Amino acid sequence: MWSYENYSAIAIQTSTLLASITRKGVALNRVFLRALAKAVPREALITRDEAMRPFETDGLTAKRELPGAVVLADSVELIQRVLRLCKTHGVPVVARGAGTGLSGGARPIQEGVLLSTSRMSRIIEIDADNRSARVEPGVTNLAVSEAARPHGLYYAPDPSSQLACSIGGNLAENAGGVHCLKYGLTVHNVTGLIFVTIDGDVIELGGARLESPGYDLLALLHGSEGMLGVIVEARLRLLPKPPHKCVLLAGFPEIGAAARAVNRIIASGVIPAGLEMMDKLAIHAAEDFSRAGYPLDVEAILLVELDGAREEVAEVQRKVKELLVAEGAARLTTATEPEAMQRLWRGRKAAFPAMGKLAPDYYCMDGTIPRGQLEQVLTRIQVLSKQYGLQVANVFHAGDGNLHPLILYDAARDRDLEKAEALGGEILEACIKAGGTITGEHGVGVEKLDQMCTQFSAAEIAQFHALKKAFDPHGLLNPGKAVPTLARCSELGGMHVHGGRLPHPELDRL
Repeated sequence: MWSYENYSAIAIQTSTLLASITRKGVALNRVFLRALAKAVPREALITRDEAMRPFETDGLTAKRELPGAVVLADSVELIQRVLRLCKTHGVPVVARGAGTGLSGGARPIQEGVLLSTSRMSRIIEIDADNRSARVEPGVTNLAVSEAARPHGLYYAPDPSSQLACSIGGNLAENAGGVHCLKYGLTVHNVTGLIFVTIDGDVIELGGARLESPGYDLLALLHGSEGMLGVIVEARLRLLPKPPHKCVLLAGFPEIGAAARAVNRIIASGVIPAGLEMMDKLAIHAAEDFSRAGYPLDVEAILLVELDGAREEVAEVQRKVKELLVAEGAARLTTATEPEAMQRLWRGRKAAFPAMGKLAPDYYCMDGTIPRGQLEQVLTRIQVLSKQYGLQVANVFHAGDGNLHPLILYDAARDRDLEKAEALGGEILEACIKAGGTITGEHGVGVEKLDQMCTQFSAAEIAQFHALKKAFDPHGLLNPGKAVPTLARCSELGGMHVHGGRLPHPELDRL
């Protein structure tokens, strides 16, 4: 147990910390730094520039910034101490999980503390009888299913980064994955969580029970991007492993046919466990990278996973095959053995890293549209790709209309990054015009603040600010993320103002 009595060690640590902060010119005051050095064990506090480099960004690597200090939390008590200190001194806090997010939600700020929960990685309990797991926020997504496997159970949400991404981050972004079509996003698979407020108070929402009175604050914390509190524990819903599965791969001569096949399947009443689409560029990259056995003479493929009782799967399989053929599927493969199914999914799971074979950098977008608009929006993306002179690979959750266009660019080439960001913005605008939204599972972070101004009215954004203010009155938790200021929206011209004034100007500073 760490002791407060080692004052000589604290003095050395404080001196090092002050020198580091002075060198960077970060606006963290000395009184706060001394208090932080006393409250945090020496091995849990990082202040040297080089040691903080791994924390300067998340998966949105184009945007980087060093924090003022990093705290590697390993207990709820330590998180409470840090948050109380930050509130007392008015210092911002950015909570971070594994850092795999793709919207800049965990990007630090120089004048603040980055609070990492990656060391809180215990699976506290697997309750097989009640099909639930209690875990700390630093537990990886895949580790939950591995721990539940001996009991014949698994955790359904499975982002492509499930090997590395943490449950705390999944909650903060309301992550999904291949199987979210049938089994839901993170919010549908969590029955309880515990979080710490900026005041250092510990709040428990939900639990082992399935229903709770009052406002649904449990759902509110999902997708809140660390702006309302720091999640320190979650109770996850576990599902029994399906007795039988099969995976169908269908190749199509044109991408519109694949999009129409998606609509046919859902309209027929079939809800696959997974229904994914990849276009020609993504197919070739994934096949070259993973050797999954994908056909290379098609414009698009669908991966359809069906699960359930053997008789049920056999019946639905026949029905889905008929629907795929009716929409012109030129190539059709069926996998029923575990190894064969894993091989087909391997290409889809490896699609993002496979882009490295096509370009030095890629910019991953995340918009969601009504399934009926798939063909139109994909066509629009093709037009925008030619207009900007940047290739776009499409690999996404077709069943629920969650697009993931991957914009390929070279950051070393003049203006390529700016072009990629502008193209990404236009793709999100196209999603909004199609009746969709600017995010399905990656969150808003810093990436999509401008598009929030298009999707929501001034009154709606004011309500978001009012809600944050109820949890975080001084705007210290992950400031500048997820919800734009009203002034920003007004400057962009995407918001109507009355009498030359924005509504609720008192909220605009948050």
